[in-house]
Amino acid sequence: MQWIDRGNHIEMMLPEAFNYRECLVFLGRSELEQLHHIHDQYLMKLVDTSEEEVLLKLSNRNNSLIIEFPFGEPSERSKDEVAHYIYDWLDLKRDLTDFYKMASEDVILQLLAKKYYGLRIIGIPDLFEAITWAIMGQQINLKFAYTLKKRFIENFGEKREYENTSYWHYPSPEKIANLNTDDLRKLQFTSRKAEYVIGAAKEMASGKLSKGMLMDIRDPKKQHEILLSLKGVGAWTADYVMMKCLLETTAFPVADAGLHNAIKKHLNLAAKPNQDEIIELAKNWSGWEAYATFYLWRSLYE
Repeated sequence: MQWIDRGNHIEMMLPEAFNYRECLVFLGRSELEQLHHIHDQYLMKLVDTSEEEVLLKLSNRNNSLIIEFPFGEPSERSKDEVAHYIYDWLDLKRDLTDFYKMASEDVILQLLAKKYYGLRIIGIPDLFEAITWAIMGQQINLKFAYTLKKRFIENFGEKREYENTSYWHYPSPEKIANLNTDDLRKLQFTSRKAEYVIGAAKEMASGKLSKGMLMDIRDPKKQHEILLSLKGVGAWTADYVMMKCLLETTAFPVADAGLHNAIKKHLNLAAKPNQDEIIELAKNWSGWEAYATFYLWRSLYE
């Protein structure tokens, strides 16, 4: 990581293959989003470090990301944690050379890689958020998933006000672990989703599951198995979490409806391909399945 402490802000050096505008397109896809706000070309987000609460104001200048601190200058340790958080959130440490080489020779990805060059997987660094967001999105459309997420955050998260805007922290596993299913049913969660979300919260609040534990394992197959052991987490959810939280480039949510629709669109198919057909089409994507999926998702937001 390369970043410079400028006192009241930090300046992060960006890789050549990075497109700030494309990041904002993805992050701005829903007006119901509560965890960040986009104002013109600024992105605002509230984060917690080990020492303090920090409001981030991100902008792009030349080949640098500028992070300002509207609440006031944080400690040196907090600045370092913020830099690590952003590198993780925007997958900035990833060398995409091999991905673009592969994509340039792929019938599905060739045009997408050129059109969205510099787009990186926008991660969900917090494991509890990644798991519960994936559970919320099971078998419903994206708009209603965001509706559930908004209600979940506003009822159980914590907020701070700044210049007439509310900035939210995602609910903690400890808080959700103490709920009962009726608390979530009131927000239009199904009984099963309420049970799954509370169950995941209990696993994390008890220390049985953590992001650090999964990252230490390093073996994607074992990580996948551990996620699958959670009630309510199937193959799609496990792959989504590995893709978005662990930034595992081989994660492949092959059952994803958006992926199916995007492939159908780009190949002008009469019907959506089945999973076996997608696996066959994806043979060329080996090692980069998550990025291929993310670029195909992006193509649906036109």
